Amino acid sequence: MADFFIRETFSVDVPEGMTFPGNDTPGLYTPEADPGYLFRKEILSDFLLGLRNRESVYIAGPTGAGKSSLVTETAARLNLQVQEITANGQMELADLIGQHVLQEGSLVFQDGPLTRAMREGHIFLLDEIDYLDPGVVAGLNGLLQGQPLVLAEKGGEVVPRHPDFVFVATGNTAGGGDDTGLYLGTQRQNLAFMDRFFLMEVDYPSRDEEIQLVTQAIPNLPMTYAEKLVDFAVHVRRLFTGEEMDGPQMDFTISSRVLVRWAKYTLFFKGVSKQGKSPMHHAFDRAVGFRADPATRTALHELLQRVTGEGETV
Repeated sequence: MADFFIRETFSVDVPEGMTFPGNDTPGLYTPEADPGYLFRKEILSDFLLGLRNRESVYIAGPTGAGKSSLVTETAARLNLQVQEITANGQMELADLIGQHVLQEGSLVFQDGPLTRAMREGHIFLLDEIDYLDPGVVAGLNGLLQGQPLVLAEKGGEVVPRHPDFVFVATGNTAGGGDDTGLYLGTQRQNLAFMDRFFLMEVDYPSRDEEIQLVTQAIPNLPMTYAEKLVDFAVHVRRLFTGEEMDGPQMDFTISSRVLVRWAKYTLFFKGVSKQGKSPMHHAFDRAVGFRADPATRTALHELLQRVTGEGETV
């Protein structure tokens, strides 16, 4: 074990000398750190509290706000190992716990990511949990209360909860289902299950935070470009959530990750200006725009021109 200074490890403004425990070296399942990742102090503080107390943590927030990356980037700095899986409506409990598989002509039980995390003291990260059938998650109620895991398919083997094990779930709807139509397929989760979580909310970064994130990741990008890209991303998100109606209906949004990729491509494609094209518009399509249907993409370029003052041609 090792103690990490929070101020230096996460580049956040906290008093000198505050530490958090982690591992001396990374393990096989330790995520790789993104050096350009920007931690937000209040959100990090909440998550570290959950980790320190070995709470089961539920992180709610809109698509692309950075729920999962908060977990993996924190783990990367502390050399913690993460077992991550993304939920879907067809997932069964066996996908989490494990099942028999054929190996060299014999059936052997293979641990699932949840069982491995419990045995070895890893973080178990279940992304998009609100797409999971409530009947499946109900089978985890005892585990979230601190009980051991019983592997019925392995002769009733009891897997004790490692003292460093932490269960983390992310979702768009905080377990209450979706009344907005933004997250089709999500399901209302069992109240008894949700009762067992330390709850967090992660929203998109503020404008200033995101401009800092973009310029930190792409230092050669002019500040005026960073500001324009962020302002446009904010408009798209507001259209996606229905907070703003002056624009095309959005069935996707722009995450901070996409924003950084768009900034990188804007610099990469600066040469297209010699062909009379806008690097910003050209890069937008290759970062995210081609995901939209033609009519929406045209409307997005019009919105981009209105927000940034930069047309598709120069």
